[in-house]
Amino acid sequence: MSTAAPPAGWHRLDPRTVLVTALVVAGVVAGAAIPVTLGLTRWSSLPVAVLQVLAGALLVIGVAAGADRVRWHRTRYRIGTERVDLHTGLLLVKRRSLARSRIRTVDLTANLMLRLLGLVTVRIGTGEQGSESTLVLDPVTRAEGERLRLLLLERAATASPGVHREGELAVLDPRWIRYAPVSFVAPMLGGAAAGAVMQVSDWIGAQGQVIEWVGDRFRETPLLWTIIVLVLAALVAGVVGALGLWIEMWWNYRLEREAGGTLRVRRGLFTSRSISVEEARLRGVDLVEPLGVRLLGAARLDAITTGLAKDHEARNADHNTLLPAVPRTRADSVAADVLREPDTPTGAALTPHPRAARGRRLRWSLAAALAPVLILTLLGALLTPVLLWIALGCAVVAVPVAVALALDAYRALGHALAGDYLVTRSGTVRRSTAALERAGVIGWTVKQSVFQRRAGLLSITATTAAGGGAYTAYDTDASEGLTFAADAVPGLLEPFLERSPKGA
Repeated sequence: MSTAAPPAGWHRLDPRTVLVTALVVAGVVAGAAIPVTLGLTRWSSLPVAVLQVLAGALLVIGVAAGADRVRWHRTRYRIGTERVDLHTGLLLVKRRSLARSRIRTVDLTANLMLRLLGLVTVRIGTGEQGSESTLVLDPVTRAEGERLRLLLLERAATASPGVHREGELAVLDPRWIRYAPVSFVAPMLGGAAAGAVMQVSDWIGAQGQVIEWVGDRFRETPLLWTIIVLVLAALVAGVVGALGLWIEMWWNYRLEREAGGTLRVRRGLFTSRSISVEEARLRGVDLVEPLGVRLLGAARLDAITTGLAKDHEARNADHNTLLPAVPRTRADSVAADVLREPDTPTGAALTPHPRAARGRRLRWSLAAALAPVLILTLLGALLTPVLLWIALGCAVVAVPVAVALALDAYRALGHALAGDYLVTRSGTVRRSTAALERAGVIGWTVKQSVFQRRAGLLSITATTAAGGGAYTAYDTDASEGLTFAADAVPGLLEPFLERSPKGA
């Protein structure tokens, strides 16, 4: 196969991509080798099964490496003055091109294998929906990746008014790891660990033995305590997993402002990530406080920006997170630095919402808590009194929790105007304080149900091309909410508030 150099101006990926593919596939094959070998021993002896698995592994690795060799040979890219081109494919040649003026992100990632070889994957995106808006160069050398990032994000440096910091804005503080166990990730990982044990034991035909072993350990233990111990064990596994995941995601974290007006986030222990956000596309920040993190006085900071990559892989990479969970005061100060403001809008005093909004949340929360209790009560009356006791226990636990969450959700409601930003806050399990640049609002959506109308409330939503696309002040006083929207973006809402002339 020819390895001639590409035409002038065109570049190839790094040829070590074939080695990377072979090693990755070898790792996957090695992980599957043991259960496959054990399965084959049902029909043949162990030495024969090992030879069969080894031959199959070599075949799979060879085919994968050969296919990637063809991909490398048929892939080339070019950085022109106006466009970035990528050509790939053997029988069906695929030619893709992005205008440089539309490029919004150039992100670098490298798993452990790529880092050991000095390689990175470069993702060039326009921030639009779909994979067609992103070009992936996988892999190139780290030096080439940095060159592409600086070249494609090059902008004329302009001085922005206001008090702000340049260079490093935040760097990892190892003490932040204390917020990892109180995130919602911990119980999810605990449940996943328990499920993984059962699944793996089923693969090797030992699920019955595992269940029997657990049963023997708790044979003399009351059922309630057995459940408590198993739940605690799953939570401990979840906490350990959450700590490990946090270290992998946020180790070596650094947030900095580069020349030309680009915010850059670098993080990752085994898989390194470099994410760039143009300040010209920044429309605000979102201070997010999940319940467990908020109870410890912490919050994380997300960017509200246009033009971040939105394809499947990018969504899974937390591209909009500027700062992990940190003390709330630290999050506020970083928000001010990011927005180039002397005082952070996320710390502005908010206008509280009417008490009628509290009543609505109490009714919703109690209805959600009592619905299963009512079902259990009806079933208990028809089937067995045991369900009546279960219903009573659910009511004793669920009603106080529902009331507490409803009151907390009401206290979270608020909105304000803070300089160039409008601020909305809502949520209890996940409280969000969004500071959106008023110039970024492109429209308003006013919603008022029959029940809201009777209570003198309405919900008003600022629509924008950035972030989640909509930021809502829920259950505001009707006149106060409309005044808030009219003052936030003068001239946008007034035509719809004017009374129609008589006789019209």
